[in-house]
Amino acid sequence: MNIFIMILVFLFMAGYYMLGTPNQKIEQHDTEYAITQSDLRAVAQCAATAHNMQINGAVFEDICIEQNNVISQFICLDKRLRVTPCEVAKNKKPQYSYIITATAPIDDSEHNKMMEIMENYYSESGTFGIFQDGTIMSGGTTTKRIVPAELIKQLELQNGQLVYLTQYDLPDTSTEYNTTPVPDIICPTGTAKAYRFGRWQCIGINIKTDCGGDMIWDSDISECVPDESRKPLCADTQTAVMVDDVWECINPFPEKACPTDMIARLNYNILEWECVVDPNKTKDSKKCNTVISDAIYGVLGTTLRVPQSSCTNCERLVTDMETCVSYCVPDATKVNSPECYPGNVRECSGSNRAFYFGFPNRNYIANIKDFADVTIPLDKLHSQNRKFNCLDCGDGEINDALSKPPFVAVCK
Repeated sequence: MNIFIMILVFLFMAGYYMLGTPNQKIEQHDTEYAITQSDLRAVAQCAATAHNMQINGAVFEDICIEQNNVISQFICLDKRLRVTPCEVAKNKKPQYSYIITATAPIDDSEHNKMMEIMENYYSESGTFGIFQDGTIMSGGTTTKRIVPAELIKQLELQNGQLVYLTQYDLPDTSTEYNTTPVPDIICPTGTAKAYRFGRWQCIGINIKTDCGGDMIWDSDISECVPDESRKPLCADTQTAVMVDDVWECINPFPEKACPTDMIARLNYNILEWECVVDPNKTKDSKKCNTVISDAIYGVLGTTLRVPQSSCTNCERLVTDMETCVSYCVPDATKVNSPECYPGNVRECSGSNRAFYFGFPNRNYIANIKDFADVTIPLDKLHSQNRKFNCLDCGDGEINDALSKPPFVAVCK
């Protein structure tokens, strides 16, 4: 009797164990399936990302590239389906242009699982799938994409590889691309605005070679000289001369008769000829018995060149008592004069605005000993009109260390 009871207990326990075991196997099977699907999906994602980066001309550097032996190339074929350079030569493009990406071969037992991934996540790609006997099998479709034999040969494709193939057209050399408008910029003093590499940039100005007007840089004497190629053709009664760094046609021999040791000069403020002392006949003396009222500055040119101009209403005449040469300097008392600054003087104040004088060139500045230690900018932000101007730095501030109002103003 006891033996019979023990047999029943054994059968009951065995049945209970057999009923519980399948649940454990099913759970373990589901976990292994999920892990496999995750690994295969990671391979597909790596190949797709590498392919898209290749299309955009970028490099995809990730550990998955090395782990799955992912390769991606541009390959072009001619009419005879032979490999040719991917470039436009003599206005002729390759007949076929491809971007192809391939992974290492996938195990045969995992092909169906990979096809499920292709169907679920890449059903619209068309040419992304498993390579098999010269074709690409994509998920979610029964259509097979044939891969050209030369591509198979170049990449040495094998059955079971995950392949992504895209055909594209090389752009013509005359193709124009619409670029996104870029915002304008305000460049600081000493720089100029230039469009480079698809955006506006502030480029430093080389003042040694940046000559204004009709001047050109002479590397032998290291200064700006008149550009003869820009010299105009003037009438028979006129001659081309440099006036404030610009070629102008004027009559160097007017009808106005001048006394001995004086020459005729055109006063550009009133546009009339006047007699002034001939600077070529001025004696270099240490002390001046008489003051030469001559408003010239800079080094004189040829004998036919007329001195540049007399002082404006915003300047005053200064004479060097050592050389007896007169020159023009800015007159700070004329800032309030409407002829020198037509705007409201009170508005040009504060931390972001300051007055400056429109110095015409370096020769003019060299005559003023008070500015020997001051850097005076001659750029596009500063006018050279020989009048007083207001520099507005906008959201910036005036650089007090480099500025000397009302003569020099520089933004930070």
